[in-house]
Amino acid sequence: MTDYTQEQDMEIEALEAILADEFQEIDPSESGLSTTKRCFQITLSPMEDDDESTTMPVQLALIFSHTEKYPDEPPLLNVRSLRGIPGEDLKVLKQKLEQEAYENLGMAMVYTLVSTSKEWLGERFAKDTIEDIDEEDTAKDDIVVPHGEAVTVETFLAWRERYEAELALERAKLMPESVLTASKEKKLTGRQWFESGRAAGKSAMPVAEGSEDDDEEDIDFDDDDDDFEDDEEDMLEHYLADSSSHSAVTAD
Repeated sequence: MTDYTQEQDMEIEALEAILADEFQEIDPSESGLSTTKRCFQITLSPMEDDDESTTMPVQLALIFSHTEKYPDEPPLLNVRSLRGIPGEDLKVLKQKLEQEAYENLGMAMVYTLVSTSKEWLGERFAKDTIEDIDEEDTAKDDIVVPHGEAVTVETFLAWRERYEAELALERAKLMPESVLTASKEKKLTGRQWFESGRAAGKSAMPVAEGSEDDDEEDIDFDDDDDDFEDDEEDMLEHYLADSSSHSAVTAD
């Protein structure tokens, strides 16, 4: 004669050792089962405890109670959502577990039902969760962080025109007022200057020997080129600094 009580007690001890904190005894009134016998609840998630790569948004409670002739007859079963499992999915899982129980009559089957439940959770919810995570990662990758305006020849030339105009205005502010208010009538045109005889006087001036050579020696084109290059570099540095500060203000 089979000692059902002993077999049931041995299975409970084994489940406690294997499942640890996931396994707990609950009051029959909390089980949702029509019984007054001992009831137990096993908390399940799609992933194993040692796999923390993904946090699952669903959690299941598998509730069971041994019947008088278990394991020669199936246990009483109930499933409950602890987090994120729709009622329709719970009905599907319960039918699956009841069928599994009948296929395993004559042997301790609760741990087999636990494995089936975890497998079902993984197939039903793990794929959706991974797709959601991939979509979030893709959305983050699509975010473009602005790094200021790109420097091109056109933008630099446009800025240089504005910069030179501002520089000319600043220089004009420093010029003596008498120069700025001088009457244009006092200035001679080229033709007036030529007809007045000044041009003739200029042309009649003796030219000292070697003066042409001296003038040529005094002109240092290399220095002028170096100064021009330095001015270009200074202006480019000023433009880049101005663009950076403008981008920072826009970002704020």
